[in-house]
Amino acid sequence: MKKLLLIIILLGGFTSCMMTKTPVGAYLETQGKEVTFDKGKQFWLFWGIVPIGRTNVNTPSNGNCQVTTKIRLTDFIISGLTGGIVTSTSIKVEVKEQ
Repeated sequence: MKKLLLIIILLGGFTSCMMTKTPVGAYLETQGKEVTFDKGKQFWLFWGIVPIGRTNVNTPSNGNCQVTTKIRLTDFIISGLTGGIVTSTSIKVEVKEQ
């Protein structure tokens, strides 16, 4: 039981190991509260080599946004249960509300 609890704690610590934040346009200079504009999930086969389709995540018409891509705990669990054959990443587009 202690080993299982330790594994769960370790997996929870790895959830934000792989994350990229990419500001687009004048996102960094814009003032306001950050809100989620759209989100999606991209699936891959064979340890991230072959994409399964393409996820279309909407972006604002003015182009000022920040795209965050990361592997969350659920993505890590999917990869672990399938032995890495199926993996996924979470995508979130944030804008600043004025």
